[in-house]
Amino acid sequence: MQKVVSYNESEVRKGGSRDDIGRGYNVWVDLSDPSKDEVKSVQKTFGIDEKLLEHYFNQSKKPQVRFLNNLIFTIFLELKYDDAKTLSNEAVYLFHGEGWLVTIHSSRVDLAAAAHRLLEEKNKPIMETSIDALYYNILASIVDRYEQLLTAIELGITDIERRSVYRPNRVMLENLDDFSIQIITLRRHFWHIRDVINSLIHINEDKPDIKYLKIVNDDINQLIELVESYQDTVNSTRELYIANVSLQMNDAVKTLTVFSAILLPLTFVTSLFGMNGLDLNNVLNFPSGFFVVAAVMAFMIGILIIFLRAKKWILVRDADPRTKPDKKKMKES
Repeated sequence: MQKVVSYNESEVRKGGSRDDIGRGYNVWVDLSDPSKDEVKSVQKTFGIDEKLLEHYFNQSKKPQVRFLNNLIFTIFLELKYDDAKTLSNEAVYLFHGEGWLVTIHSSRVDLAAAAHRLLEEKNKPIMETSIDALYYNILASIVDRYEQLLTAIELGITDIERRSVYRPNRVMLENLDDFSIQIITLRRHFWHIRDVINSLIHINEDKPDIKYLKIVNDDINQLIELVESYQDTVNSTRELYIANVSLQMNDAVKTLTVFSAILLPLTFVTSLFGMNGLDLNNVLNFPSGFFVVAAVMAFMIGILIIFLRAKKWILVRDADPRTKPDKKKMKES
């Protein structure tokens, strides 16, 4: 699909042509999932080098910028989540010349929405200047959407951190590994984007619309700082997960120890005295030594309960309210 927009300081025309450049218009051609014939037609109209178009035909997805005598070629990536674990990318190819801009991308990239909104709102600072302003704002709109990815990662890590306190499981640890891989991927991509933006600023530093690109440069630097801090957050969350698993294991071992401590002496007594003298046909007829054995067992259980409570392993109560500090008196003091 091909869309052509021509605009100047007074009007925006949809369905323009290459000839509008000579009439004082800026021309933007947006190609979404174009056919080979459409690409060849645009190449012939604007005189785009065939070697640059090879990047599109080969589906190159490395962010980069190349400067020729009459145009600037740029590759940016649109990043989004297909699901909680899959981070997909779609390349956007931009060809920027004197008074014109050509963008090529797949239909999964909604590139025209932000640009059309700027033009339809009659944004005078953009409409009154060269095509550079639109070019820089399209790059800015792509970078702005990167922040949504970081927000999703931050919320995901926070959710894992919250759930790991109560019931940690192996799935949480796998999700943390996925987030760690995504953070590494995003950080490397942001570095490439920063290099592209710095190159554009260095080459076009004398142009008045470079202020838009400098804003993009500040944004990408902030995103890099955020994504690097998220790696530390993932590591600390992983440590919290391991600590909570250890605590749960300690509680389980403590519970088993308590039961073992209670049952072990009972097992010893029953094995020592034996219970073979009990007549199951007349259960009310107890052997003479039965009550002695039962008393010994009850005594040993009582001693163990007192000992375990003294160690605060069982029957632990909250502190006496009378011993708690009075918050009201503390505030008054």
